[in-house]
Parts: sequence; C-alpha cells; structure tokens
Amino acid sequence: MNRTVKIIQFISWPVICGVLIAIVILQYSQLEQLGHQLEQSSIAPLTQANTSFAVAISKAAPSVVGITATRFDVESIERAADDQLNFHLEEQNSLGSGVIVSSNGFILTNLHVVDNLFDLFDTEVTLNDGRRVPATVVAWDKLNDLAVLHINMNDLTPIEISNMQNLKVGDVVFAIGYPRNIGQSVSQGIISALTNNPDTTVSIIQTDAAINPGNSGGALINSEGKLIGINSSIFSESGNFEGIGFATPASIALTSMEELVAQAIEANSGYLGVLTGEALNEQSSQLFFGVNHIRGMLVESVDDGGAAERAGIRPGDVITQVENTQVVDAQNILMEVRNKKPGDTVNVQIYRNSQTFNVPVTLGFGEARIIEPQSASN
Repeated sequence: MNRTVKIIQFISWPVICGVLIAIVILQYSQLEQLGHQLEQSSIAPLTQANTSFAVAISKAAPSVVGITATRFDVESIERAADDQLNFHLEEQNSLGSGVIVSSNGFILTNLHVVDNLFDLFDTEVTLNDGRRVPATVVAWDKLNDLAVLHINMNDLTPIEISNMQNLKVGDVVFAIGYPRNIGQSVSQGIISALTNNPDTTVSIIQTDAAINPGNSGGALINSEGKLIGINSSIFSESGNFEGIGFATPASIALTSMEELVAQAIEANSGYLGVLTGEALNEQSSQLFFGVNHIRGMLVESVDDGGAAERAGIRPGDVITQVENTQVVDAQNILMEVRNKKPGDTVNVQIYRNSQTFNVPVTLGFGEARIIEPQSASN
C-alpha cells in the first residue's frame, strides 16, 4: 500500500508541473497578443496623420505646364488727324498654367491667360522637366473661358481624367500650377461646394485650395492624381486669395476641347515646319554634294519642336519627294502639305550623306486660324 502511494506521489508532481507550465505559456501568449494589439492601436493614428500624397502629385505634375503669353494692350491713343487715331501698344507678359490632355500635344488652359485686345498671340510653354517650346493657340471658347493650345513635341505625359460622378463635398483636392512665376507649386484643400446643372452634372467646382495669380488654367486634381477641373478664378474683395476658388469641371472642359479641336483641324492645313533654300539643279547639286543628279529643295532650318524636327529631318537635308510628288520647287511641298490636315502623316523622301530614305512625318499646327465654337458666338 505504501508503495502504491509513493508511486502516485512520484507521478503526480511532473503532471502538476506540466499543467503549471502550460498555464504560464498560455498566459504569456495572451499577454503578448494583447500588447501587439495595443501597439497597433497606438500606431494607427500616427500613420494616418503622416499620410503623404506625394505619389498622386508626382503622377499629375508632368502634365501641368507653365504658360507665358505676350499681351499687346493699348497704352495710349493719339489723334493724328480728324479721321485718324494712332494706337500705342504696351507689351506685357501674361503668366498662367495649362494641362496636357493629349499625347498629340493639346493643352487646355483659360482663355484669359492667352487672350488680348488684338488676338496677337505669342505663347510659350514650359514643361515640368524644363523644356520650353512655342505654342499655337488653335481655338477658344469664350463662354467657358477655355483655350486650346498645341505644341509640337514628343514624350508628353497627358493627365489621367477622373470620373466626375464620384465628386463629393469634402474630398481632398490639390491645385497644381505656376503661381507668380516661382515654378510649379501645389496647394491643398477640399471641394467646398458643387454647383450642378439641371441634369445633375457638375457645372462649377468650388475649392479652398489656394489659386493665386499664375495658377489660372492649371489642374485641380483628386487624391489619386486624376484631373477633376481646370482652375479658373477666385472670389475676392481684396484681389488676393481668400479661400474661395473656382474650377471648370474636367467633363465640360474636355467636351469643349473635343469640339474645338475638331473645328481647328477642319479649318487648318497641316504644317511641316521647314524653311527651304534654293531648288537644286545640276550645278548646285555638283557643288553641294559632288554629284549632279540630286534634285529637290535644300533644308535651311527646321522649326524648334516642329513636325519635321520630330521626324528627324535636319538642316542640310534635301527633300526630294513628298508622298508621290517629285520636288522641283517649294510649291510642290506646299501643295502636298496644304492638302493634309494637322495630325495626318505624310511620307517625305530626303537625301542625306549619299543616301536616300523615307521619313514618315506627322503634321502639326503652324499659323493656325483662330476659331470659336458656333454655340459661343450665338
């Protein structure tokens, strides 16, 4: 009997110790899990407070450009005779912003950024990467204070467009532009109010994101870096920003732009962007190239960023054929190009370094004819 009791006592101690160890391990595990939960709950507000919108900004920034437009306004009027007045013009620079909306080089901005008394447009665009290029005002819409510019340039980044049905008062937004000629800058705010058309589509976006002089025509984007509007104006008694700014919804701006571009293409011929010299004959061919059989027009210069330059045509080349027309003088080139529209591609044959090869050239806008949509003029 004593022996049995001793055996039971001997066995029970390890069992009791094992149970105690299991309880300790379980409690330690529970305490560790609770500590982890407390740590996560304390970190969450800090993470939320440190949220950065750098990705959204970097996504949209390459699509927003600075615009410098030379304005010609009347400085004074002088009466030269009873029936003659002389206008003395003052030249000023108008600074603004624009948004690249197409890889084909179309830019949306406000009309008041580029407009002046005599429609003497002289406009230059500065890209986010520092490149500068002359811009052509191809059309405008006075009703919505919009203008469409075109630049002949490769490697453009068009902005991504937001779904306008998802806009809500209180959404975080950013205004990107070139205020007061200090370079590209970003201001943050929210959608303060939305004005709707009778069909419930948005007609005006109000925001408290700062819109300062030079921001006009720039992008109003959402937290995903997508375009929701074109910054247009402020409400202010002092002339400075007071927290009430307005933007034209992207849906309105893009619809207007599509109509304007279609009319501009219809109203204008394609533009090659070359200045040619003399037509080559037997003597000049021999003089320039050491052979007497080269015929065509010698290229003296190409427009900066123009269609010809983008296609790889260089000064010193000889244009020998455009499409199926052999070039014997400048008129041959003009006739072929004028029968095409901006955006059309023509096949240009050139002679360079004892070789003849074909270059496809997508035509751009040159001295575009300025037009307005029919609806805006009624």
